[in-house]
Amino acid sequence: MTLAAINNANQDDYPTRLPQERWLERKDPTVWRQWSPEAPLTRAEMQAFDKNGFLILENVFSEAEIAALQGESAGLRSGGADLAPEDVITEPDSDEVRTVFRLDEQSALFARLARDRRVAGRVSFLLDDDVYLHQSRLNYKPGFTGKEFYWHSDFETWHAEDGMPRMRAISASILLTDNGPLNGPLMLIPGSHRTFVACAGETPEDNHKTSLKRQEIGVPSHESLTRMAEKFGIDYAAGRAGTVILFDCNTLHGSNGNITPFPRSNAFFVYNAWSNRLGAPFAAKAPRPAFLSSRDPQAPLAIESGELG
Repeated sequence: MTLAAINNANQDDYPTRLPQERWLERKDPTVWRQWSPEAPLTRAEMQAFDKNGFLILENVFSEAEIAALQGESAGLRSGGADLAPEDVITEPDSDEVRTVFRLDEQSALFARLARDRRVAGRVSFLLDDDVYLHQSRLNYKPGFTGKEFYWHSDFETWHAEDGMPRMRAISASILLTDNGPLNGPLMLIPGSHRTFVACAGETPEDNHKTSLKRQEIGVPSHESLTRMAEKFGIDYAAGRAGTVILFDCNTLHGSNGNITPFPRSNAFFVYNAWSNRLGAPFAAKAPRPAFLSSRDPQAPLAIESGELG
């Protein structure tokens, strides 16, 4: 039976894009494996990820590695690579590059970063499965004009529009520039990953064409966000270049605009469990394009060790 057939045959535990918004209890673990002394994370780190839905790991990559990645990302943003038009998203009100998709396909160095044991190995352990890249991208928030990313759960979109069955995916943000409290760092609501906010409204055709610049469908209401924030608070994930932020697929997150002179940039990889590959969308007529969701991975990632070359 195909994954699409399995999706259609099984009960949907996370129905969304409904006439009215609802809160549903999460039915999947956050951490899928028990801690052991051989784990690539400490017991405290795994407990923190399980409790909060995210984890900040400092000084994961060296200054030399970050310098190489910064040079590579500058080339991608400046048009030094032959990028397909669909892979480049600009800011809503300017031609400034906001996102470069399929990052692992654009650059051998970033492909190697995606396979690095310091990131992919830790994610694979947390998910207790082999992993593949559901999506990869370079995020850039320029100084003065970088726009916000509105509050959302990634899983809500991946489930509704891509057909991701379970909450068994983790995002990794590798900071390529210093992310301080003022230049639009990632903000998260700790503990929000334990509740699925089933959003109101139907999915428009080709919703991704507008949501990549300004997401309006598949986002929680102001009332839900207020209740979540009052219950759990809001944290921001700051750190120096070389920091890695891991966060669960259902953690509510967003970021403010950047009106400082200091740009914010990160490499972003979404790791999905091999057993959690996509089927038919749960709340859309057709799946999103391949540059947003890998629908036919040929094999799990071959995780590598050692310094980035």
